[in-house]
Amino acid sequence: MLKTILPLTLISFSTVTLAAPDKSAYAKFVPQGWTVLETASGDLNRDGKIDAALIIQQNNPNNIKNHEGLGSDRLNLNPRKLLVLFQTTQGYQLITENDSLPTENDEESPCLADPLEDGGMSITKGLLKIKLHYWLSCGSWYVTNNSYTFRYQNNNLGLIGFDSNDFHRASGDITERSINFSTGKVKTTTGKNEFADASQPIKVQWSTLKNKYPMTLQDIDFSEYTEYQ
Repeated sequence: MLKTILPLTLISFSTVTLAAPDKSAYAKFVPQGWTVLETASGDLNRDGKIDAALIIQQNNPNNIKNHEGLGSDRLNLNPRKLLVLFQTTQGYQLITENDSLPTENDEESPCLADPLEDGGMSITKGLLKIKLHYWLSCGSWYVTNNSYTFRYQNNNLGLIGFDSNDFHRASGDITERSINFSTGKVKTTTGKNEFADASQPIKVQWSTLKNKYPMTLQDIDFSEYTEYQ
């Protein structure tokens, strides 16, 4: 029995080891004075190789400012970048990047928590997702979650989906909006309430985008909220 189990264990271990991305190969894509905040791995271009996405942040003490008043007393304004790497026979290659990710703190909204703290990045079933969580300790009752979905097509990472969720902390009301850029369809859901004891009537409305948005990852401005119409 032992002879049967041991080879299977070794085979399983070897498979996991080969599939895991080589993190040391990321080093050449991270500039001096920057650090890796988050990584995600998966096959984005469906070639059987494990690709990677990195969120990196500059570590410049000059970008950290003292703040008086509401919100954080220390604002980290160091810029962040999103890098997407494809694994090839020559190693990892930089495919695209975006330098508009929100910083840890916002000088204009010092009460805003780090949007990446409860957001983040993932690669699942060949899709790259970027999630941003907006929560303010002062100045707004709303909590907003925005999720961007990208798929590799036409030799680039194209935006195929956008989902938003707005929650009012006082009333409990929730509004959801889901956009499929491939079909141009928009699903808006209202009537949900976090504090309701009984089921509330939920209204689902479908509409069509009036404009076309052929956007790729490098075109997105994550630091600004875009009203897709």
